[in-house]
Amino acid sequence: MVTEQQVRELLGSMNDPVLHTTLAETEGIVEVSIKEEKNHVSVKIALAKTGTAEQMQLQMAVVEALKGAGAETVGIRFTELEPEKLEKFRGQTGDAVEDNLLAPGNKVQFIAVASGKGGVGKSTVSVNLAVALARQGKKVGLIDADIYGFSVPDMMGINKRPVVRGERIIPVDRKGVKVISMAFFVEDNAPVIWRGPMLGKMLNSFFTEVEWGELDYLLLDLPPGTGDVALDVHAMLPSSKEIIVTTPHPTAAFVAARAGAMALQTEHSILGVVENMSYYESKKTGEREYVFGTGGGEKLAEELRTELLGKLPLQQPDWDEDDFAPSVYAEDHKLGKIYDQIAEEVIDKTTE
Repeated sequence: MVTEQQVRELLGSMNDPVLHTTLAETEGIVEVSIKEEKNHVSVKIALAKTGTAEQMQLQMAVVEALKGAGAETVGIRFTELEPEKLEKFRGQTGDAVEDNLLAPGNKVQFIAVASGKGGVGKSTVSVNLAVALARQGKKVGLIDADIYGFSVPDMMGINKRPVVRGERIIPVDRKGVKVISMAFFVEDNAPVIWRGPMLGKMLNSFFTEVEWGELDYLLLDLPPGTGDVALDVHAMLPSSKEIIVTTPHPTAAFVAARAGAMALQTEHSILGVVENMSYYESKKTGEREYVFGTGGGEKLAEELRTELLGKLPLQQPDWDEDDFAPSVYAEDHKLGKIYDQIAEEVIDKTTE
């Protein structure tokens, strides 16, 4: 039967995934309980950050080590290190912790852009909000987290790939926004047929292995709905604010409410609602046609107890062949001005 001392020695040599310091040094082995009659070992481990893909890898390593030492069954609970201990080791590890956007104490503001269903313009909103924030002088990153339906590089007119420097990935900088996407890692628009664990690992790499540098905001273009990838993102982020995108149609707003409800259930806050495709305005007469109905944005904002950040009409960007970005609205475009107003509201709400 394995003893408590053996357990502490085995686990003490394992590293905290964020601090890269042994659990013995961080005093991360909080409790060890052994039930000899059942040959069961139960441990409580404190980490710098819980809920990450690395935590799952550590959990598997702990189970394997303890069973290899003779335990028949293993129980593990994770908690976060006390702030004073965390501060101590953050100081010793220097920039390595700060390079990890998921590390506690990182000051970047996470803003996830979500929708209940596809086709409502969520990615368009993500791209243009990121560009608008950059126009306001903010340091902005954008993760195309819609792993199966990646489109951000194409929408922004990006035709090059990130480079690798040492063990770090350098994101592509376009229109003042640092961009990373699954599109950079597949050939010729090939479909992604990975299962959940692989997708979770890729998303975690976007947070921890990309050389983002100093950021004020990191926007995430989430997949539509409330599936595995969206859940992974919610679990990984230490804290996040969300913008929910809908069309004016009542059904779209009804479905989008689920995405907002998931944000609240995972203790993320909602910044507001953006209503896309609000109306079509004729260039000749100025008459507005409410193609998808009216009221969806207001209804959704009321249901989620938040506010409507803006309404975006149906209108194509003005294309510049010398600087082609097919879905980005210029600063002087009617929609570009609306996005700038939304960006100003986002800045006000996140700096209160």
